Amino acid sequence: MVRFIVGSLDRHKAEDIQIIGIGDLTIIADYFVIANGTSAVQVKSLADYLEKELGEQGITPIRIEGYSTANWILVDYGSVIVHVFYKETRGFYNLERLWKDGQHYQLSDFLNPEPA
Repeated sequence: MVRFIVGSLDRHKAEDIQIIGIGDLTIIADYFVIANGTSAVQVKSLADYLEKELGEQGITPIRIEGYSTANWILVDYGSVIVHVFYKETRGFYNLERLWKDGQHYQLSDFLNPEPA
Protein backbone atom coordinates (compact mmCIF):
# COMPACT_ATOMS: atom_id res chain seq x y z
CA MET A 1 0.00 0.00 0.00
CA VAL A 2 2.86 2.41 0.79
CA ARG A 3 4.29 1.88 -2.69
CA PHE A 4 0.93 2.71 -4.27
CA ILE A 5 0.44 5.80 -2.08
CA VAL A 6 3.91 7.12 -2.80
CA GLY A 7 3.44 6.49 -6.52
CA SER A 8 0.20 8.45 -6.56
CA LEU A 9 1.69 11.39 -4.67
CA ASP A 10 4.76 11.41 -6.91
CA ARG A 11 2.72 11.25 -10.14
CA HIS A 12 0.67 14.23 -9.03
CA LYS A 13 3.71 16.35 -8.17
CA ALA A 14 3.68 16.24 -4.37
CA GLU A 15 6.81 17.75 -2.89
CA ASP A 16 9.26 16.25 -0.40
CA ILE A 17 7.63 12.85 0.06
CA GLN A 18 8.86 11.13 3.22
CA ILE A 19 8.16 7.59 4.43
CA ILE A 20 8.59 6.83 8.12
CA GLY A 21 8.17 3.37 9.64
CA ILE A 22 6.51 3.86 13.03
CA GLY A 23 5.28 0.34 13.74
CA ASP A 24 7.95 -0.28 16.38
CA LEU A 25 7.10 2.98 18.17
CA THR A 26 3.31 3.02 18.30
CA ILE A 27 0.20 0.95 17.61
CA ILE A 28 -1.57 3.69 15.62
CA ALA A 29 -0.05 2.66 12.27
CA ASP A 30 2.91 0.98 10.61
CA TYR A 31 3.86 3.90 8.36
CA PHE A 32 3.45 7.62 7.97
CA VAL A 33 3.70 9.02 4.47
CA ILE A 34 4.25 12.78 4.56
CA ALA A 35 4.15 15.12 1.57
CA ASN A 36 3.26 18.68 0.76
CA GLY A 37 1.69 20.81 -1.90
CA THR A 38 2.34 24.44 -2.72
CA SER A 39 -1.27 25.62 -2.56
CA ALA A 40 -4.56 24.68 -0.91
CA VAL A 41 -5.85 23.55 -4.29
CA GLN A 42 -2.89 21.21 -4.80
CA VAL A 43 -3.16 19.83 -1.25
CA LYS A 44 -6.84 18.97 -1.84
CA SER A 45 -6.05 17.55 -5.29
CA LEU A 46 -3.34 15.27 -3.89
CA ALA A 47 -5.79 13.91 -1.30
CA ASP A 48 -8.51 13.55 -3.96
CA TYR A 49 -6.25 11.65 -6.37
CA LEU A 50 -5.07 9.40 -3.57
CA GLU A 51 -8.60 8.57 -2.44
CA LYS A 52 -9.75 7.96 -6.03
CA GLU A 53 -6.80 5.79 -7.07
CA LEU A 54 -6.81 3.64 -3.95
CA GLY A 55 -10.61 3.41 -4.17
CA GLU A 56 -10.20 1.92 -7.64
CA GLN A 57 -8.14 -0.81 -5.93
CA GLY A 58 -10.92 -1.38 -3.39
CA ILE A 59 -9.08 0.43 -0.60
CA THR A 60 -11.04 3.12 1.21
CA PRO A 61 -9.80 5.35 4.01
CA ILE A 62 -11.00 4.86 7.56
CA ARG A 63 -11.26 8.63 7.84
CA ILE A 64 -10.13 11.87 6.27
CA GLU A 65 -9.55 14.96 8.39
CA GLY A 66 -8.65 18.55 7.56
CA TYR A 67 -10.05 18.62 4.05
CA SER A 68 -12.06 21.82 4.48
CA THR A 69 -9.05 23.95 5.44
CA ALA A 70 -6.47 22.13 3.28
CA ASN A 71 -3.59 23.11 5.56
CA TRP A 72 -3.07 19.53 6.72
CA ILE A 73 -5.14 16.70 5.31
CA LEU A 74 -4.81 13.39 7.12
CA VAL A 75 -5.92 10.30 5.20
CA ASP A 76 -6.04 7.26 7.48
CA TYR A 77 -5.77 3.86 5.79
CA GLY A 78 -5.25 1.97 9.05
CA SER A 79 -1.73 0.64 8.71
CA VAL A 80 -0.68 3.71 6.71
CA ILE A 81 -1.50 7.29 7.61
CA VAL A 82 -0.94 9.88 4.91
CA HIS A 83 -0.27 13.50 5.86
CA VAL A 84 -0.64 16.00 3.01
CA PHE A 85 0.43 19.44 4.12
CA TYR A 86 0.43 22.95 2.79
CA LYS A 87 4.14 23.72 2.62
CA GLU A 88 4.28 26.32 5.41
CA THR A 89 2.07 24.23 7.72
CA ARG A 90 4.38 21.25 7.30
CA GLY A 91 7.35 23.30 8.42
CA PHE A 92 5.49 24.43 11.53
CA TYR A 93 4.47 20.93 12.69
CA ASN A 94 7.66 19.17 11.53
CA LEU A 95 6.40 15.59 11.94
CA GLU A 96 9.72 14.25 10.71
CA ARG A 97 11.38 15.67 13.82
CA LEU A 98 8.63 14.42 16.12
CA TRP A 99 9.00 10.90 14.69
CA LYS A 100 12.79 11.02 14.30
CA ASP A 101 13.12 7.66 16.09
CA GLY A 102 11.11 5.96 13.34
CA GLN A 103 12.66 4.17 10.38
CA HIS A 104 13.15 6.76 7.62
CA TYR A 105 13.03 5.18 4.17
CA GLN A 106 14.40 6.42 0.86
CA LEU A 107 11.73 7.50 -1.60
CA SER A 108 13.52 5.60 -4.37
CA ASP A 109 12.89 2.33 -2.48
CA PHE A 110 9.15 2.76 -3.06
CA LEU A 111 9.01 4.19 -6.58
CA ASN A 112 8.94 1.87 -9.54
CA PRO A 113 11.82 2.61 -11.92
CA GLU A 114 10.87 4.07 -15.29
CA PRO A 115 11.07 1.59 -18.18
CA ALA A 116 14.23 1.96 -20.28
